[in-house]
Amino acid sequence: MLDAQTKYRICPICEATCGLTLQTEGRTVGDIRGNPDDVFSHGYICPKGVALRELDADPDRLRTPLIRRGGELVEASWDEAFDEINKRITPIIAEHGRESVAAYLGNPSAHKVSLQLYVPVFLKALASKNLYSASTLDQMPKQVSNALLFGNFLTCAVPDIDRMQLLVVMGANPMASNGSLWTVPDFRGRVKAMQKRGGRLIVIDPKKSQTAKIADRHIAIRPGTDAYLLAAIANVLIEEDLVEIGELESLINGLDEVKAAMAPYVPEAVADVTQIPADTIRGLAREIASTQAAGVYGRMGTSTQEFGTLASWLTDVVNVLAGNLDRPGGMMFPKAPALQANSTGAPGVGRGTRIGRWQSRVRGASEILGELPAVCLAEEIETPGAGQIRALFTIAGNPVLSTPNGERISRAFGTLDFMVSIDIYLNETTRHADVILPGTSPLEESHFDIGFHQFAIRNAARFSPPVFPLDGSRPSEWEVLVRLAGIVSGQDMPAQEYDDQMIRGRIKSLTQKEDSPIFERDEDQIFDALTGVGADRQVDLALRVGPYGDAFGANPEGLTLQKLIDTPNGVDFGPLEPRLPEALRTPSGKIELAPPEILSDLPRLSAGVARKAPDAFLLIGRRDVRTNNSWLHNLPLLAKGPLKCTMQIHPDDADRLGLDDGSMASVQGKTGAVEVVTERTADVMPGVVCIPHGFGHNQQGANLRVASERPGVNSNLLADDSLIDPLSGNAILNGIPVSVSAA
Repeated sequence: MLDAQTKYRICPICEATCGLTLQTEGRTVGDIRGNPDDVFSHGYICPKGVALRELDADPDRLRTPLIRRGGELVEASWDEAFDEINKRITPIIAEHGRESVAAYLGNPSAHKVSLQLYVPVFLKALASKNLYSASTLDQMPKQVSNALLFGNFLTCAVPDIDRMQLLVVMGANPMASNGSLWTVPDFRGRVKAMQKRGGRLIVIDPKKSQTAKIADRHIAIRPGTDAYLLAAIANVLIEEDLVEIGELESLINGLDEVKAAMAPYVPEAVADVTQIPADTIRGLAREIASTQAAGVYGRMGTSTQEFGTLASWLTDVVNVLAGNLDRPGGMMFPKAPALQANSTGAPGVGRGTRIGRWQSRVRGASEILGELPAVCLAEEIETPGAGQIRALFTIAGNPVLSTPNGERISRAFGTLDFMVSIDIYLNETTRHADVILPGTSPLEESHFDIGFHQFAIRNAARFSPPVFPLDGSRPSEWEVLVRLAGIVSGQDMPAQEYDDQMIRGRIKSLTQKEDSPIFERDEDQIFDALTGVGADRQVDLALRVGPYGDAFGANPEGLTLQKLIDTPNGVDFGPLEPRLPEALRTPSGKIELAPPEILSDLPRLSAGVARKAPDAFLLIGRRDVRTNNSWLHNLPLLAKGPLKCTMQIHPDDADRLGLDDGSMASVQGKTGAVEVVTERTADVMPGVVCIPHGFGHNQQGANLRVASERPGVNSNLLADDSLIDPLSGNAILNGIPVSVSAA
């Protein structure tokens, strides 16, 4: 019998990043539990963490490269796969240029350290402006707002919930998501603690979500109108002389411009469009202003809508006006242990962010933070001419299910000259690929959270070595990406040699910067002192020059990768602390509260005040704690239980349409239609229907046996791919007009 061992692991599936303990025997995972000694999550675990066992062992998970031969995907060696990519992609680049090759990055890219660190290496080598990602289907409005206000897209204020007295949640369901752009394990427990000390939770949402059901108050709002409500709250704060910014006032540019811009949005003017009474709006504004430790947090529902960037910006405007930004118990900025732009370089000042540096070829959509809107991808493939996309790399993404008008993008993928996917599944997107390079199991590579430390409720650092070694015949993910970088750049060389050159380049840059902790240090000594290879070595360098690092001996008590390896429960750096002006990276060194780009979009908001409610239903999405977009539906533990892909509808609307529980409803949008199971519930406000996204696992050529047993429907077929939030390029996936009838 093999020896049983206990392994420690950070859960890599959602933003909560919970610490786990795994019991293993040989290559098999047994019991998985929350780690009670983890400094960050303290033993909390959700079903997704337990399902890591099934994800690792899933028989449908790809373990061998696939190459298309005679129209069929067949198994191949890694050398054969790389040779095929080199043979096919090189002439496309030579004949049609680098813009003829595009890349699409999916959500799981943020959950693997190797992808976070080495996808940029590949993209730099590819040197194409045709970059697309799930960001413009999700959080790009908040990223744009962050960048314009604070100087960097990841400088994001999060609720300091452990010291709060009032938390207002808009368009988010952290009971299911464990936070989003907010790393908050055990949200329920933290809310209960807040309520026990006399605090309150208010949820503003068209649906009485799981979060709303534990709240002290739920306020229903018409989908897509969050910006109107926030503008009216700001108006009340200003008009009733409730603005109390405090110490930040000297750090703010544009306060007078914001006050003037909010003048038209009196509560009475927005009551009809939001379907919230003016008195309720005024009361909410006064409650926010009168509570000393308060904050407003908005997420998915506030981003994926017509006024996504305005709503994201106005969330921060309200927090600033009420004096709740950058103070304990309010909205605060975490200090991550590594790779955080706002904790490196000269503090309190930076280059800021430019957007709109180039435009898409077909519709002229603006570049946003280095990428183009995902809704542009299909048309850039379909439309002939110079710059037409002829080849595509997808990395841990499933745009056929994630983007609006998925049938169109699926057809477009079928016309590509060449397509490569890095993924763990043969799914609705990768079935179109000519080469599929399998990703590793989350348990086969080390893990360090880069992005999620930057949204965490507490400053900490944790690292997980691999639970199991990689099969000796296959490369790690960082090696795959380095090999691809070599192919597309024409500099193919051994991955280790390529990586050594890259690491030495970063060390050289750091030793030449006066604000670096290793300024003028010996480059060879720094290189030789690093631990590990690939992603581990990059993490070690980043930790050691980070805000808590040892600076390669200058601070002997500081962080190193080895210290985290030796401390499997993590290192705690305490609660969030005020970080302004140090965290700002704007050229002025101040919060730019009134960016011209955002103010220029306000006339569009004003024009919608008098807009009549459409006769159609408005479609919204929803989250479930047992799912994460499209990539967990093949795991039996998470797929079991009540049917998740249903259309929720208010009983009054259902009665009018003759829809019973379990009956089939036909839902028609501008670009498509679906037939979906009806679920009657008073949790959804009248005039609204609610369908989760990420389903639709019934497409020929995919191999997801568990998911295909309960395929659900692809709600994004109903979304109009011609519409975007103009400031961020984000798709509009909430508040979509649809018609509903009995099927």
